[in-house]
Amino acid sequence: MTEHNLDPELKLIALNANRPLADKIAAATGVQLAKTSVKQFSDGEIQINLEESIRGDEVFVIQSISDPINKSLMELMIMIDALRRASAKFINVVIPYYGYSRQDRKARSREPITAKLIANLLQMDGATRVIALDLHAAQLQGFFDIPVDHLQAAPLLANYFKACGLTDVVVVSPDHSSVARARQMATLLGGAPIAIIDRRQSTTTGENLSIIGDVAGKKAIVVDDMIDTGHRIISSTEALKRAGATKVYAAGTHAVFSDNATAKLQASAVEQVVVTDSINIPDEKHFAKLAVVSVGELIGKAIQLIHDDQPIDVLFHTVADKNED
Repeated sequence: MTEHNLDPELKLIALNANRPLADKIAAATGVQLAKTSVKQFSDGEIQINLEESIRGDEVFVIQSISDPINKSLMELMIMIDALRRASAKFINVVIPYYGYSRQDRKARSREPITAKLIANLLQMDGATRVIALDLHAAQLQGFFDIPVDHLQAAPLLANYFKACGLTDVVVVSPDHSSVARARQMATLLGGAPIAIIDRRQSTTTGENLSIIGDVAGKKAIVVDDMIDTGHRIISSTEALKRAGATKVYAAGTHAVFSDNATAKLQASAVEQVVVTDSINIPDEKHFAKLAVVSVGELIGKAIQLIHDDQPIDVLFHTVADKNED
């Protein structure tokens, strides 16, 4: 009679989008990365091989869908297919940065909802669970019919600013859609006040920014889920400075940093830009004002809890509980 693996072994697999983060996750779990090979033919085709058995195992595949975004996605899809064909018991997809997440609705007629397409592809390919970090919109979880664990970096970012010893802080939402994110950060910082930047488009003057809330004489922390071109951070900084903020800091989970964003941020009036390592930041995109907080331990703990069939909400309460003591 064939014996079945009732207690699947935990296996970690890293693809190429963010190997440094995968190494930190492996260190946090105490599990070595499984042996794999990812090759690319001269015409761009990707070939993936599993160099060890994963039959009956619970596998966590670590891959941000980040630049080069389509290659990263294809690597992930091919790996899921390989794992399914190799009889992995569970295929958990760890996506620190969910590319295409901004295309989560039809903004105009005849537009696709690409974030939903990605969810469909992952499920059809064989993913059994998704672990994501600070999705552009939390509602993206509803695009999936499989379990989604949505991790948050806010406690880690809040800890960073608390360690800086900042006083007279106001947390700022760069627009109306990010108010919930700013409110969460304010709570984690011990009940700091919040302000909102109201952005309005004018046919004559372009973008007009006004501040809702009091920022005069305060240190402002602008909170966003991602920093891409840097425009929102820079324009927010200028508006806050005009309104009397003494210093302006920026906090964002995902450091997309497209084009010359890093040079513009370095040259701007922002005091510091604090991000996580959900996206691998190449050396040429590091700059003096940049600070990086790792999410490796957070994701590693989540993986271990999921493998042990334990709830992960303890990861969200850690900072808040400390604030109440």
